[in-house]
Amino acid sequence: MKIKHWATLLLLIAVLALGVLMLSYPVASWEAGVRGLAIWWDVLFPSLFPFFVISEVMLGFGIVHFLGKLLDPLMKPLFRIPGSGGFVAAMGFASGYPVSAKLATQLRLQKLITQVEGERLVAFTTSSDPIFLIGAVSVGFFGNPKLAGILALAHYGSAILLGLMMRFYGTKSNDKEHSPIVSAANHKDRFSIRGALLAMHEARMKDGRGLGELLQQAVTSSLQLMAVVGGLVVFFSVVLEVLTASGVMTTLYSGVRFLLPFAGLPPALAEPLLGGLFEVTLGAKAAAAPASVPLIFKASAAAFILSWGGLSVHAQVASILNGADLRYLPFLIARLLHAILAAIFVLLLWQPVMGTLPVLSPLFSIEGVVGPIGWGGFPSSFLLFLKIISTLLILSVLTVIIRKNLISTKTKGGYRK
Repeated sequence: MKIKHWATLLLLIAVLALGVLMLSYPVASWEAGVRGLAIWWDVLFPSLFPFFVISEVMLGFGIVHFLGKLLDPLMKPLFRIPGSGGFVAAMGFASGYPVSAKLATQLRLQKLITQVEGERLVAFTTSSDPIFLIGAVSVGFFGNPKLAGILALAHYGSAILLGLMMRFYGTKSNDKEHSPIVSAANHKDRFSIRGALLAMHEARMKDGRGLGELLQQAVTSSLQLMAVVGGLVVFFSVVLEVLTASGVMTTLYSGVRFLLPFAGLPPALAEPLLGGLFEVTLGAKAAAAPASVPLIFKASAAAFILSWGGLSVHAQVASILNGADLRYLPFLIARLLHAILAAIFVLLLWQPVMGTLPVLSPLFSIEGVVGPIGWGGFPSSFLLFLKIISTLLILSVLTVIIRKNLISTKTKGGYRK
């Protein structure tokens, strides 16, 4: 109880200090709030709101259950999550944070995943969307489209590696505490179109809402969540600005500059890393600024910031997870691991990947893959989601075929003996 009392007291002091700073720097607070609102409306709203609505509708119609049944043979052995987690991963990688947290919470509320599976799922599917990574960071901030390849490999490759690591998270007792509902449609762990259609039909009958009611509730809940996301973006934008105007960030920069050389990093990366601690956009933009820092270290810092996500994203995810019994601490640890892994990936892959960039760069050109940033970027993001889902389905089929061939080979070998 004493720890809770001290935490409450510290939170109260922080809120009062923030209020005093906002009153002391009203112009800076106002401008930061306007910038945060512009980021929310121009970037986050068009990239997140359609996915929130579509995911709600797909859940209501049972399409997620259909895809989940087909992806079970792939997702369970690799990540120890049901096949519906493949839908969450595809949505999360295509549209960015915090879509995967919203979808994992919905799956948990419908008892399609356990608590541990939900935490495992959110941990590795929370990522930046390709439009921001390629268009805003590589092209916009760095002015170097060739960086898209190394940043994409580091960010998404380390996310997949994190997913493989997270399969060991959670005790067996926790996995058995709340077992998901099992129907006649998913009693076998195999690729079955008939079973998937039956699972979709059962989910649709259980939901029971008409199209009009489903759309209304999907839009309403998505707007409510977008209001929360926008408020948090504006809040952290104001916090970072008043801390900068008051000189608090300057003091923190000095401390980090002193510590970075001990890690073998240039001191000039203090501003990007601290800025990225609060907000991913500002941090990624600052990572491209220091002219004295070698490009490899600036790209590594950008990968770290993109994978960490910023406290703004953390607050968004925490508010969403609060709607179910999914805990924030595993997500926090996973974000730190993802950030470290992504930064290391950039350093390790820099020579081999940058040496082949004339071949890789067309694959990551913003015009050819992800389209424009803002309202016009949604079709490209949704197309990317469809490509990821298609790839996962193909891998699921191949997994079943390989497994059957291995079993057949073992059976024949045993029979011959």
